[in-house]
Amino acid sequence: MLLPHISSPDDVKALDASELPSLCAEIRRALLDCSSAVGGHLGSNLAVVELTVALHRVFDSPRDRIVFDVSHQTYTHKIITGRAQAFTDPAHYQDVSGFSNPLESEHDLFAMGHTSTSVSLACGLAKARDLAGGSYDVVAVIGDGALSGGLAFEGLDNASELGSGLIIVINDNDRSIAENHGGIYRNLAELRATRGQAPDNVFRALGLDYRYLDEGNDVGALVEALSSLRGTDRPVVLHVRTRKGCGYAPAERDPEAWHHVGPFDLAGTDAPARRATADGTRPAPVDYAELTGRLLAERMDRDPQLVVVSAATPYIMGFSPERRRAVGARFVDVGIAEEHAVTFVTALARAGAHPVLGIYGTFLQRAYDELWHDLCLNSAPATLLVFGSSVFGTTDQTHLGFFDLAMLGDMPGLRVLAPACREEYEAMLAWSLDRREAPVAIRVPARGVDARPDLAPAPGEGFDAVRYLTVREGSEVAVLALGSFFPLGERLADELRRRGVEPTLIDPRFASELDRDRLEELAATHRLVVTVEDGVLEGGWGERVARYLGPRDVLVRCYGVHAGFPDRYDPHELLAENGMTVDAMASEVLGLLGR
Repeated sequence: MLLPHISSPDDVKALDASELPSLCAEIRRALLDCSSAVGGHLGSNLAVVELTVALHRVFDSPRDRIVFDVSHQTYTHKIITGRAQAFTDPAHYQDVSGFSNPLESEHDLFAMGHTSTSVSLACGLAKARDLAGGSYDVVAVIGDGALSGGLAFEGLDNASELGSGLIIVINDNDRSIAENHGGIYRNLAELRATRGQAPDNVFRALGLDYRYLDEGNDVGALVEALSSLRGTDRPVVLHVRTRKGCGYAPAERDPEAWHHVGPFDLAGTDAPARRATADGTRPAPVDYAELTGRLLAERMDRDPQLVVVSAATPYIMGFSPERRRAVGARFVDVGIAEEHAVTFVTALARAGAHPVLGIYGTFLQRAYDELWHDLCLNSAPATLLVFGSSVFGTTDQTHLGFFDLAMLGDMPGLRVLAPACREEYEAMLAWSLDRREAPVAIRVPARGVDARPDLAPAPGEGFDAVRYLTVREGSEVAVLALGSFFPLGERLADELRRRGVEPTLIDPRFASELDRDRLEELAATHRLVVTVEDGVLEGGWGERVARYLGPRDVLVRCYGVHAGFPDRYDPHELLAENGMTVDAMASEVLGLLGR
């Protein structure tokens, strides 16, 4: 066994060249064992085992700077740089982040988890090196669809202009999460087919030197190719062909399903996402992804102008490969290009189409300017379905999804809706698809599909007028609980009733504009208004309520989480730290009432 003796890149350098394939095999087995137990980005990491071993064999990290893009493929890098226990010892499987993290190691240069950043970062590192008269190598490793992001092109363009010593490794596994999309990938396919000899070459057209290696999972060939580039005095692209899921047959057969997985049976052959429930007797229950896919596919049958758009994450709204094939050109995946996606649907809407963009909230942040300057400034009637935005979403600091209400809530002309249940979501989506005046964002609940017939809008009821739904009428205290945290507000109201206070309970439904008439009524008839939201306090929905009620004779207490970058937190602990347990909130409310 070699892996137990690897604690730094120096240990990789000390191995005989003949031992490197065995080390790669041991690392691959560790990745499979760990991922089967706790989940993770499996396919992308299996693809780069040999590449990462070769990088650390050739270069001298951390003196030489290696930047991984997206950084979800850094598991082998972490194993080699002193963190192997997190992948080999079940008691430590969750000790490290799934992404690059400078707090863990000096070998991780940046905290990063969003895509297309590595070349720009490498340009900065190379420029700083040159200014200081340094001589170390700078290597950017970019792949998994990251080249479709606009920032990647900007970095490549600037790398050529800088003309400085810089190595850009294109990890080409012919995949994003799903299949790749975009003209640059057609060129990469041509280059693969001709082993780098195609007359059209986007990298050479940009003024970059170019090399091609077809054997991207051959550690010896990689060591040789990378060694030839050490000390380069100009920007050079090394285009490496790898296999996503390499070494695990199910992941090689179905790389989309195995891109990121939860725990799975290592001996099985089906993708985890496609398996039945634990007892094996029935299909998994419907979630908002599948519900959305069904609703949109049915709507397409009667609305020829409906277009569904994704930025490389089609699965989040139920558009499986089968469903994508069924709807054909009515589904558009723009690749990892969120900025383009927002501007694209802006023009679709203004030209008479009915576009729906499904996107994770954490990735929507990348398109802030396009949301403001293109979508909202032009009042384009597109629908944005914002997924994963919750304290209970992804907990890694690189993928936090609870900033969206603060970001979207003050976008002029954008109506942001926050359904609390399936019935509200279906009604909001149907209403938005018929709307032709302005854009709408719907914050899709992130904690499972709750059926609440008592919250269902009346037949034909729309969301043209901003009206809160009063679920219970009470006195003294009004609890306004938004979207997926409505059940938390409901439990708070129940606890207050148990302690002798009969609160008013409201489902606000609108996360941007305020129901001013209802707020005026509450201010006149209640002593305290409590807001509860699944997002940051600073700039969030509750602050907008408090700002409006500020001049009125009523107390306002806002509950949410404080802005920050918590990393791999426990959601319940984070809520408790922010005073958002039912008991803590009820006790504080009674204290504010003087009880």
